[in-house]
Amino acid sequence: MNLASFTTLRAGGAAEFFGSVATSGDLAEISAAAHHAGIKVTILGAGSNMLPSDDGVPGLTLRNQAARIAVAKTGEVLADTGCAFQELFLKAAQAGLRGLEFAVGIPGTLGGALASNAGAYRSNVSEFITRLDLVHDGERKWVGPEYLKFSYRDSVLRQPNPPQITVLRVEMKLPKGNPKQIYDEAREYQRQRISKQPPQASAGSFFKNVTDRAFAESLDGLSETLKKAGVVPAGFLIEAAGLKGFRMGGAMQGARHANFILNVGNATSFEIRKLACHTRQVVFDKFGVLLEEEVLYLGDWSRFAA
Repeated sequence: MNLASFTTLRAGGAAEFFGSVATSGDLAEISAAAHHAGIKVTILGAGSNMLPSDDGVPGLTLRNQAARIAVAKTGEVLADTGCAFQELFLKAAQAGLRGLEFAVGIPGTLGGALASNAGAYRSNVSEFITRLDLVHDGERKWVGPEYLKFSYRDSVLRQPNPPQITVLRVEMKLPKGNPKQIYDEAREYQRQRISKQPPQASAGSFFKNVTDRAFAESLDGLSETLKKAGVVPAGFLIEAAGLKGFRMGGAMQGARHANFILNVGNATSFEIRKLACHTRQVVFDKFGVLLEEEVLYLGDWSRFAA
């Protein structure tokens, strides 16, 4: 099964084995069986933050479509990891619960949000997690959020050669909020995203922002708010390096927002990653800072050469 059609970048090769699951029970059963058989499992949600290699993804790729969400007005949430992250926000908001407003406009699933500890505007999904239902090396169990070693836009699931972990369901505790304020804040996030996000195929923000107060304060043109927060947007650095709209083959740095890599001409995964490597190098040469990808590279990249 070719994976390009399952990713928002519309690039990538084939899965060695491919399946789709509709319930967390099926996801657990198949993942456990694969773990016991020594078969690598790759979980695919909405495909919005990943780039499969042109040479394919070994092992079993499972498309997670388990999407049940249960929300209590007291703040407790239980959600399958295949649910749309934005849908989770909407269910929570309808119950008068705040905290996930930043999810509006993020085109991925809860599982993808967990892997990258998704967030925006200094908020992260991991802040609200109380427990996780997962399969690790064939064993299903409930664990605390520390199990996934969350940090800024990162978790143990993003490590090179990550452990065999399939996250099935998430328990969260969300605080109560004022409904008008919840929706007003969400609309503002949505407005900002619409103004920045391009219509072409992309994976969303490609690189992580840089957190370094001294570096932030040294930059001309960076807002005082960001300087005080010690945050330097990757898009700011890419644009300042003269790469906004820069193109290699069918891949292009965004012209509207520089921290997007766009597939504008049937780009291959290798072309997209080559542009990412070029961008990292140019930014490093100019600022001495090495950008880190938010996007996950999946599969066999042994033939890739930057």
